[in-house]
Amino acid sequence: MTQVAARPTLIVVAASFGFLVTQLDVSIVNVALDAIGKAFEAPMAELQWVVDAYVLALAAMLLSAGALGDRIGPRRVFVAGLVLFAMASVACGLATGPGGLIAGRAAQGAAGALLVPPSLALIAHVFEGDDRGRAWAVGWWTAAGGVSIAAGPVLGGLLIAALDWRWVFLVNLPLCAIGVALTLSVIPEAPPKARKPLDLPGQALALVAVTALVGAVIEGGRRGWGHPGPLVVLVVGLLAVAAFLWVEARSPHPVAPLLMFRQRAVSTAVLVGSALNFAYYGLVFVLGLYLQRAVGYGPEQAGLAFLPLTATFIVSNLFSGGLVARFGAARMTSVGVLLSAAGYALTARLGAGSSFWEMLPGFALIPGGMGLAIPALTSGLLASVDRSVAGAATGVLNACRQAGGAAGVAVFGALAAGGPERIVSGLRMSGVIAAMMLVGAAWVAGRREKV
Repeated sequence: MTQVAARPTLIVVAASFGFLVTQLDVSIVNVALDAIGKAFEAPMAELQWVVDAYVLALAAMLLSAGALGDRIGPRRVFVAGLVLFAMASVACGLATGPGGLIAGRAAQGAAGALLVPPSLALIAHVFEGDDRGRAWAVGWWTAAGGVSIAAGPVLGGLLIAALDWRWVFLVNLPLCAIGVALTLSVIPEAPPKARKPLDLPGQALALVAVTALVGAVIEGGRRGWGHPGPLVVLVVGLLAVAAFLWVEARSPHPVAPLLMFRQRAVSTAVLVGSALNFAYYGLVFVLGLYLQRAVGYGPEQAGLAFLPLTATFIVSNLFSGGLVARFGAARMTSVGVLLSAAGYALTARLGAGSSFWEMLPGFALIPGGMGLAIPALTSGLLASVDRSVAGAATGVLNACRQAGGAAGVAVFGALAAGGPERIVSGLRMSGVIAAMMLVGAAWVAGRREKV
């Protein structure tokens, strides 16, 4: 361990700031959507883009962020990501219309991608040769991201009630400043690794593919599938997917090595992880609007209503490691996914007159199951793949999870587009779709254990 690692807690806190702000901005915006929609008179499709511009840029750029850190040093990339994230947050906070806000959110997502792989690389460098210390650090790094994504709606509701929706973005300024100061003071730079060429064609095609496919769903919901626009965008997305697969199969240094998907552990993790994010991101998007536009909660009440999602996620996350060690990663993944599926099924029963106590069981089961499933899923993946491709495998997993989340927002948002009655019916249909999808994902995860 390096000399600096004599302060392990500060090192983990500094490295975790990147994952914390990245995950916080996935969810904190959900309770601000009603206020943003009123401020800009924005329709549902534009609110979907406020969420998805961030998630899509984050998903696509995650594929190259690790390679960039290897080329110029992870600490440089990490600090640059924090600075750029702060600048993009200012642009979001000062936006005068939906177009500017969506552009700012895309910039936030691209900057956020520079924070995730480099922060893990810094932890790996600082705790090199100390397997126990590295496992401890990664555990807390993961917990920081999980807690922040669960706590985002609660914090967002409190900020909107006390100040204004713009502070949902401006709150990142002190967080990024603390992260930069801590990183420069306690974490040494890791030397660059072998400078492999960046797969720019693959990166560009990945961005075009995920943006076009998700955009087609959003615009199809707004314009109708009889309109030529969404169909053209859908064809562009499918062509980009085909081109991406062709390029990656021939690239000497692909951003997403296709051979990995021949390993059952990788393909299962990607499928199940994408399904979990699809359901969670999509339903939380609809819930933020449901609580305020259908039930009549204010932003503070809506934020506090999300509190059970935070609490049960923390509790289940803390117990996940021990349960995985005792029962196995595949089994705990299946159990966690089924618990979440039960929670989504319960949300399908909610209506405009539902009380918080009727919402509570579903709100507790959904993140409770995810808190068990996601660490188990990641642990199972890392235990099954060769260490030489572990970084690429986790990068692909995280990118696919984020892309799945963006697709969930597009699909569930389209189902809930309209007034309060449409939001309620969209919420119920979303709950049914999510539950059925996760039952299938649990079956896939369980099959892996039998192979």
